[in-house]
Amino acid sequence: MLSGTVGTAESAAGLSDPRRRPRRVAMLSVHTSPLHQPGTGDAGGMNVYVVELAKRLAAADVEVEIFTRATSPTLPPAVDLAPGVLVRHVPAGPYEGLAKEDLPGRLCAFTHGVTRVWAGHRPGHYDLIHSHYWLSGHVGRLAAARWGVPLVHTMHTMAKVKNASLAVGDAPEPAARVSGEARIVRAADRLIANTGNEAAELIRHYDAPTARVAVVPPGVDLERFRPDSSGIEAGRAAARVRLGLPPDALVPLFAGRIQPLKAPDVVLLAVARLLEERPWLRERLVVPVVGGPSGSGPVEPEGLQKLAARLGIGDVVLFRPPVEQTRLADWYRAASVLVMPSYSESFGLVALEAQACGTPVIAAEVGGLPVAVRHEVSGVLVPGHDPADYARALGRFADDPSLSARMGAAAVRHARSFGWDAAASATVDVYTDALRRRPRPLRDTGRQPVTVV
Repeated sequence: MLSGTVGTAESAAGLSDPRRRPRRVAMLSVHTSPLHQPGTGDAGGMNVYVVELAKRLAAADVEVEIFTRATSPTLPPAVDLAPGVLVRHVPAGPYEGLAKEDLPGRLCAFTHGVTRVWAGHRPGHYDLIHSHYWLSGHVGRLAAARWGVPLVHTMHTMAKVKNASLAVGDAPEPAARVSGEARIVRAADRLIANTGNEAAELIRHYDAPTARVAVVPPGVDLERFRPDSSGIEAGRAAARVRLGLPPDALVPLFAGRIQPLKAPDVVLLAVARLLEERPWLRERLVVPVVGGPSGSGPVEPEGLQKLAARLGIGDVVLFRPPVEQTRLADWYRAASVLVMPSYSESFGLVALEAQACGTPVIAAEVGGLPVAVRHEVSGVLVPGHDPADYARALGRFADDPSLSARMGAAAVRHARSFGWDAAASATVDVYTDALRRRPRPLRDTGRQPVTVV
C-alpha cells in the first residue's frame, strides 16, 4: 500500500508546528450536495463519503464547513448537518436543470461565492481546503492559492481510468476534465487515494509525486449497517417480511445509480442466462433493482424495464426507487447476495455496506473492489463483465443455499476493519502533514474583514 512520505522540515525555517492539527476545514463538494439522497442523480458513494467523514472529523474536534452548489432558491444559505458540520449553499448558475456536464462553466461563479464567505471571516478562519472530485478541485486550487492554505484533494474517480474501461454506449470523459485533473494534481499539497491501486493510478496517469499521495480507505457506518441482532439468517427472514419478499427466494440485489458505469444491464443479462440454465429457479427468484437514473447512455430505469421484458424476466425483476440508508440496510439484509458488475469503482462503498449487514458480494474485479471484497471469503470477484461469468457466480448461490450465510459471516468480519473513525483519524494525519509543510496562515490580528464584490 502506497502512502505519502513525511518530511522533516524545521519550524525554524518558518513552517508551523509539525504537531499542529487543523481546527477548521473548508470542504468542497460542488456538483452534489451532502444533503441529497444517495442513489439517484449525481448523488452516490461520494455523498456518503463526505457526510460520514465530516461527521467523524467534527467528533475529533475538527470543524467542517461543506460548500456545495445551491439547487433551489428556497435553500437557506447554511444548514447544520451535525454538531461541528455546516453545509453552505453557494449560488452558481440556474438552480435546476443544470447537468454535471454544464458545471465547468459555473466554477468561476462558485469560486466567487466561496471567496465571499472567506472574506467575511478574519484571516486564518480555515486551516485548509479539502476538495472532492475534479470540479471541486478546480475551485480548491484557486481558493487555496488566494487564501494561502494547503489543498488536500480526493479524486473519487479519474477521467483517464474511466475512459480506459467505458461501458457500451457510455460517453467518454472530456479532454477538459483530463487536463483539469492534471492541474489539480500539480497544485494539491496532498492527494488522498482510497486504495493502493488508486494511488498507483494517480502516479502512473497523472505523474503525481509519490510523497504527496496518501492511502486512506473509506469507512462504513457500522452502527447503521450491521446484521440483525437475531443473527444473519434470522435477520434476513425478518427483513424479507418487512419488504414483502418471499422467505425462501434467491434474492440477488442491485443497489446504486442506474447508469452504464454501474452495469445494471449485466445483472439482468446474467439473470436471464441463469434461468436458461436453471428454469426451475424462476419460482423462487426475485431480483430487486434499487436506485434512480444517473449519468449518460441508454441504461435508464425505463430502458432496464424494456430489457427485462425483452429477456423474458420481467416477472422476477423488482424495480424500486432509491431509499434512505436505514431502509437500504434492510434491502442488504434481505438479499442473498449483492451484485456489482461496475466498469469502474474508486472503492465501492455499497459493497462494504452490504457486507457489514452480513450479505456477500459478487463484484467486478476493478478499481477498489478487490480491497472492499475478499475473493472467495466475503464474496466473489469476477474478471470482466461477461454476463455468463456473473450467471455462474449466481449459480453457486442457487446450488448451495448455505453459501450466503457462510460468506455473510466472513463479510461482517471483513467490513469491521473499515470504520469511519479510522478513516477520519488517518485523514487528520494527512491534514496535519499538509499544514506542517506550509507556513502558518495569518490568525486574528485585529484586521477588519474585507469584502469581495
